[in-house]
Amino acid sequence: MSLALFWIFAILTLLFAVGVVVFRSPVSSAMSLVMSFVGLAALFVTLDAFFIAVVQVLVYAGAVMVLFLFIIMLLDLRTEERRPVKLAAWAGGGIVLAGFLVAIARVISSLPGATNTKPEILPGLNDVAQVGVALFRNFNLPFQIIGVLLLVATIGVVVLSRRELK
Repeated sequence: MSLALFWIFAILTLLFAVGVVVFRSPVSSAMSLVMSFVGLAALFVTLDAFFIAVVQVLVYAGAVMVLFLFIIMLLDLRTEERRPVKLAAWAGGGIVLAGFLVAIARVISSLPGATNTKPEILPGLNDVAQVGVALFRNFNLPFQIIGVLLLVATIGVVVLSRRELK
């Protein structure tokens, strides 16, 4: 039953992720992204990663999406106009996608121990402690870089949303 639920939530997550790209309305895309995040949290639950699932819902589906919707409403974005489909653009996108998939396949196949994908579990630590150890011991620099990127993005949003006083 768990495997069936995993595949159901995986397919739903992918469908909502496609909806983010396909929908013309920014609000519909944002709501589709929320449902994609919720589906991802359900995937984490099927993998017995309950803490990550709760963090996924609280941080991404909650706080980040409220911020996205606030920015969409603040910038007063409208529905995108329909444009004619250009075959050259689709062909170029397909070539880029194929190259990206080939690059990912080569990187994954060249990793040492690519057949053993289970993470190292430290004995005597719970789920929250495992996440903390992984973040601050193994991934400290990327964690700090993401924090700086979020700060820059926040400052950029404030600058873009300011209206000049007359």
